[in-house]
Amino acid sequence: MSDMANQAAHDDGHGSVKSYLIGFVLSIILTAIPFWAVMTHQLSKPATVVLVVIMAVVQIIVHLKYFLHLDFTPHGKENAIAFIFSAVIIGLVVGLSIWIIYSANALMMYM
Repeated sequence: MSDMANQAAHDDGHGSVKSYLIGFVLSIILTAIPFWAVMTHQLSKPATVVLVVIMAVVQIIVHLKYFLHLDFTPHGKENAIAFIFSAVIIGLVVGLSIWIIYSANALMMYM
């Protein structure tokens, strides 16, 4: 493979300056909105919590797309599947650990 082909294949996985700027601006907006909601108390507490959680999930998606360049194109599909698999395994380990600790605590309370 020639140097030009190697460089083109290497550059496919990286974003452009425009892509990084879009991600940066979206991240700032998705941080400013919940910050405003918490600091001004314009919304009720449940509405504020829902807003913060929704903005957090959207920001995770923005970071995955614009900064980690995860997508489901044929070239990026392997990376996206590996990321999803890792996230599921980490979620299982953390979730089941919390469940086990909670159950152990509950059983100890009856003794």
